[in-house]
Amino acid sequence: MAKVRFIDQNLEVEVPVGTSILKASKQIHAPEGDACGGVCACSTCHVYVEEGGNLLSEAEEDEEDILDKAFDVRMTSRLGCQAKIEREGLIAVRISQESLEAFYNEHPDEPRPPELALRGSPPEK
Repeated sequence: MAKVRFIDQNLEVEVPVGTSILKASKQIHAPEGDACGGVCACSTCHVYVEEGGNLLSEAEEDEEDILDKAFDVRMTSRLGCQAKIEREGLIAVRISQESLEAFYNEHPDEPRPPELALRGSPPEK
């Protein structure tokens, strides 16, 4: 088993080897977007792997092509749908702003944190 920690949400889940970061996020309702359903057709599941990147599968060309179109790409950027856990250990990730916004757009009934309030709209209570 491996542990996936979503740093900013203070959430952690234990998952079997072979699980993607996106599937791990869904198990604990972490706000990671997935507009395409996790088929590597968009960048709404964009995360930053802060720790444990060596425990994940290597990024393939399709993932790198999609990340080329993502916002605020960093050296630690991965698509949660493509980053599969290959070994046991701790993987700590931050969900990108792009992914957070996509999640709340995909789930309009979820209360949006004040820092993600839409411009011109008051923060939700």
